[in-house]
Amino acid sequence: MKCDIRTGNGYDVHRLAPGLKLTLGGITIEHEKGCVAHSDGDVIIHALCDALLGALALGDIGHHFPDTSEEFKGIDSKILLRRTYDLVRSKSYSIVNADITLLLQAPKIAPYVVKMRQTLAAVLEVPVDAVSIKATTTERLGFVGREEGVAAYAAVLICKD
Repeated sequence: MKCDIRTGNGYDVHRLAPGLKLTLGGITIEHEKGCVAHSDGDVIIHALCDALLGALALGDIGHHFPDTSEEFKGIDSKILLRRTYDLVRSKSYSIVNADITLLLQAPKIAPYVVKMRQTLAAVLEVPVDAVSIKATTTERLGFVGREEGVAAYAAVLICKD
């Protein structure tokens, strides 16, 4: 019996610094700190890319989009997600669902979650209910709790077309 489904998981973390833009889930969020990164630093999308790549054993985001390349300097991570999903589609797989957890002390992202889900679903050409985004603080513990950084975990289920 051949199994036509695969799972993948991803993780990403970026340092936060004052005066930079904060991009999460493909949208800009008003905050006094943003991500220090080669691209736009969108940890949600980066974790999602790694989950998709991992599901098909295609390496990781750094392999496909190295932070040493000028091509990717400041790039909108939605472009990276689209390219990643194109790789997945080239193997005749499609997303069943994605489940993402954001670790961020501040700001609260509840007001942005619907827009993030809509944005990611549009890039991936899936229904909005196939993309889950939730957030948690770390109760002021660790680098996230001290507002030094932001992290995200992503899990995906993909199936062969």
